[in-house]
Order: sequence, then C-alpha cells, then structure tokens
Amino acid sequence: MRIRIGYEMTIEVPQATPLIALTTPEPARHRDYVFPEDLRTTPHVPVQNYVDRFGNICRRMVAPAGSFTLYSDITLSDPGRLDEADFSAPEWPVEALPSEVLGFLTASRYVETDLVSDEAWALFGQVAPGWNRVQHVIDHVNGSMVFDYKLASQYRTAASARSDGVAVCRDFAHLALAYLRALNIPARYVNGYVGDIGVPKSASPMDFAAWIEVFLGGKWWTFDPRNNQRRIGRVVVARGMDAADVPLINSFGPHALTGFRVWCHPVDEAGNELDGMLFG
Repeated sequence: MRIRIGYEMTIEVPQATPLIALTTPEPARHRDYVFPEDLRTTPHVPVQNYVDRFGNICRRMVAPAGSFTLYSDITLSDPGRLDEADFSAPEWPVEALPSEVLGFLTASRYVETDLVSDEAWALFGQVAPGWNRVQHVIDHVNGSMVFDYKLASQYRTAASARSDGVAVCRDFAHLALAYLRALNIPARYVNGYVGDIGVPKSASPMDFAAWIEVFLGGKWWTFDPRNNQRRIGRVVVARGMDAADVPLINSFGPHALTGFRVWCHPVDEAGNELDGMLFG
C-alpha cells in the first residue's frame, strides 16, 4: 500500500530565530519513498540536516522575522501489516543487556522512575516477566487516564499525569516508560505518524503521535499506551528518552504557533485518498 504523510506548520517570530525541526521520517524509511520529499519553507531559507545521538534526522534553519511556514509532503510504500509482535519475547536481566540500551533504564526529564518505582513493583512485580508483563503495564496505563486533547500541557510529567488522570498521547507514553524502566525493562519514547488505517476514522484533527518501544528478547518492539492496539502504517519520525528529546520544533528564541495541520492516509497510485477501513 501507499501512504501519504506530511505537515504544514506556521509560526510567528519577532526576530530572526534559529530553529531545529525533528519532523522527517527515520532514515530506514527513506528507501520506501515513492517520490522525493516535497520540502518547502515560506519564505525560502537554506535547510541543513544532521543526525543527533539517537540517530534522528534534525533539520536546522533560521526563520526570518515575521510569519514562517515549514511544509513537507511524502508518499511512501508500506507493507500494510500490523505492528510486529512476539508474545513469547522474554525480558533480559540487566547484566545481559547490550550496553547501548542501558541508558533507557534511567530517569529523564518527563519520566521520574524514582517516583513510581514502589508502585510499579506493587502493581506488576508478581506478573510473569516478558511480553505479558509489558502488556499488563500498557493495559494499566491506558485504563488509568482519560484522553483530553484540550488539557495538553508541556509541563506534565509521568508522575503528574498519573495524579491528574488526564492525558494526551505523550503522557500515556511517559507513564508507561516510567513504570517499565522502574521494572528494569529498557523502553524509549517515539514520535511519528499513526493514521486511521484499519480503524474507524477519528473525529479529532490529525496530529503527530507518541508511543513507545520496549526492548525484549534482544529486539525493540512497538507498544502504544494511548491506543493500546497494534496499528497499520505506523511511521517513526524520532526516538529519545522522552518528549524533550524529540520536539517537532526547537526554537532558539520565542515563537508563536499560528497554523498546524498533519495528514497520514492511504492513497492509490494516482495519489487519491482511500478509505482507511479498506485496509483493516
């Protein structure tokens, strides 16, 4: 199948302002591009790419004073399968973990493992380790908070999301990460596209989504605390310890977001949008 993804973001800046954007798919998906990415800035400015310590593609540019728009449109091929799963995948003891994943056991800006550690072991310590225990964590997080896009907050952490009882997708991800890392299970934050493919179309506007990846049996696996279901056509943009590592736009000066839209839907060879339910 083919999926069209993209975004248009407009900001207002009072003066020329350096920006770093993490908005392009991970390098592994570039081979799936049907056409080259249509990347534009208005006004036009030079854009340079570099790769950060997590392997994410970062784009740096300087927005001139006034209104500035960043636009990207990509059509890529996708196998059209649900997220991979291995229900027998085991947890590995800390001493057996590869050195490069050990960092994903520690606390971070939005993931206070120390504040939820006792609760994590009380809730999940007696659950059989492995995929089953991770799924128990996801089920608990998914059922413990109510999604409310209007109450999104850049200051909400894993612990405060738990106490608030309301969340957006990043908060569901942060709380799941906190519990899992407290249980000595490596887990990392993921940002990207999840369209309404194989599921009923949502009434809410499309947005970038957050989920997590968990290290089990020597491999990273996708889990989605917000939706708590395997999905078709997921496209990773960036990974990190938490949302602080993967902001869509990091501005080195004040900016105001004045326009924002995101799209992710299946298309035919002529580029016409298809009904996502056809791929269920």
